[in-house]
Amino acid sequence: MDHADHVRLLAGGVRQNEGGTWADLGAGSGAFTLALADLIGPHGVIHAVDRDRGALAELRSSFVSAVPQAEVRTHVADFTRPLELADLDGIVMANSLHFVDEKIPVVALVRGYLRSGGRLLLVEYDSDHGNPYVPHPMTFETWRSIAAEAGFVDTQRLASVPSRFLRQIYSALSLAS
Repeated sequence: MDHADHVRLLAGGVRQNEGGTWADLGAGSGAFTLALADLIGPHGVIHAVDRDRGALAELRSSFVSAVPQAEVRTHVADFTRPLELADLDGIVMANSLHFVDEKIPVVALVRGYLRSGGRLLLVEYDSDHGNPYVPHPMTFETWRSIAAEAGFVDTQRLASVPSRFLRQIYSALSLAS
């Protein structure tokens, strides 16, 4: 996947240049953070959260050299534990939730960071069978069930791209009720 794929996977859940306050949970070195920044534009703020301090440093250096975009604030933290985030317009979880076995408590926690009507954009491998590198992926159908149980509504599939691993990656949008 390249940057255009990352943007395409998120684009259906983000209005171009809408700004707002977002989080990227499990941001890593920022491939999807950069895509989100391109979409929300220069009037947005993104909280990039990851346990890996080095990956977040790499993300920060990507933004220093990039065209002026959304403001990025990095947080070294574990998204499976409570964070000091509230009233967000949206959250991206791209290739991060498949590292969590018990998803519903984490997704419910994440729901609490969003304002009413806030958006959760999930990017995930379209499989219910993992491997050592992607231990707990989920199909869209499984995601729809988990999202509903955690307090999300109107879950819809947005886009998909082929993948060398587990055949396909999809994106989905779920709204906080």
